[in-house]
Amino acid sequence: MNESSALIAEQLRHNFDLIRAEINQIKTDSYHQDQIDAVRLVRIEQIQSDHETRLRLLQESSTQFKVLASLATGGGLLSVISLLRELFK
Repeated sequence: MNESSALIAEQLRHNFDLIRAEINQIKTDSYHQDQIDAVRLVRIEQIQSDHETRLRLLQESSTQFKVLASLATGGGLLSVISLLRELFK
């Protein structure tokens, strides 16, 4: 009976070691996934910021073009002066 209880105890210890190893592997995988998610989030935020900057620049460029086009088609000396002033800013 003593040998069988020792064998059972050894099997239990082995099973506990396997469970601990699996838990450690899960923790490691979770940590790495958290790191990957953090990097992805930073990259997404950078892309969003870049996208917003590009939209602002395009809106500003469009507005300037519309002003210049309306001044150019408006005719008159005042329009030419305003157009030249806008071009040399």
